[in-house]
Amino acid sequence: MFQEMRYVYEVYREKSFSKAAQKLFISQPSLSAAVKKAEQRIGAPLFDRSASPVRLTDCGLEYIRCAERIMDIQTGFENYLNDVNELNAGQVSIGASSLFASYVLPACVSRFTGRYPRVAIHLTEADTPALVNRLSSGSLDLIIDNETLSEDVYARYPLFTDQVLLAVPKALLPSASSLPVPFTAADIRKNRHKRPQSSRAFLNSFQNVPFLLLRPGNDTRRRADTLFNGQGFSPDTVLELDQQATAYHLACYGMGVAFVSDTLIKRVPPDSRLAFFCLDPERTLRTVCFYHKRGRYVTRAMEEFLKLSRDELSAKAL
Repeated sequence: MFQEMRYVYEVYREKSFSKAAQKLFISQPSLSAAVKKAEQRIGAPLFDRSASPVRLTDCGLEYIRCAERIMDIQTGFENYLNDVNELNAGQVSIGASSLFASYVLPACVSRFTGRYPRVAIHLTEADTPALVNRLSSGSLDLIIDNETLSEDVYARYPLFTDQVLLAVPKALLPSASSLPVPFTAADIRKNRHKRPQSSRAFLNSFQNVPFLLLRPGNDTRRRADTLFNGQGFSPDTVLELDQQATAYHLACYGMGVAFVSDTLIKRVPPDSRLAFFCLDPERTLRTVCFYHKRGRYVTRAMEEFLKLSRDELSAKAL
């Protein structure tokens, strides 16, 4: 039954019998025959083979829901057995966006593997919706993100506060006398922008300059759109990008103004061509957290990774 489930689930993930067969290292006819046998046992088709790519039938959808619950139980038991071995074996699967995978997690992973070299770390880089789907299905143990997920579904482990700032090329600075004195990268690294008395800029001071925005669908873009709507203007958007780091580097070259988190600014080489401004804190402050699915067995490896990561990141946040 478990092999049957594995075969059906791989076809569902790949949306293709040929691709699934390659992943499973079996021939496509063997895979097709195994899935057909499962459908005959169930008494209903699991896949609509007339569609391209193949898709699940209603019965197939319920099969996958049940399979994911069974796999969660199986994974929980396997992780329990790894705990018995005092972290001499096992694994932790972690998901993160490009920002956190590139600039936050490396120090945490290095610290963990230095202490527990026999525990494998698997790192998945994707956007937030994809990460949440994988966390929900059980293929990821933890994700790190700055979006707020439902606490009814996901357990939350706060790490540090992240703030979205406006990165403005000095060549594009407007002459508005109402602008506060900008922050430098050195100021950001010393958290001077987080002092209660720090002045903030109003976004409408920049309505005549070009903007570099992330594509719709992520938290930074949603916050930017809320700020634009609150100031009553639409930005002159010269580029829409997938990665915050790309927007930052293009801003360094004077292509436009970018919304960039202090998490990134603190971890890249400082660039004197940029000036930084604080905006409305209610719209720009957010908490970076680890999440795992509620009800999932939390292994010792997961607990230790969370603990070491909190220690590592809290020390750097000071």
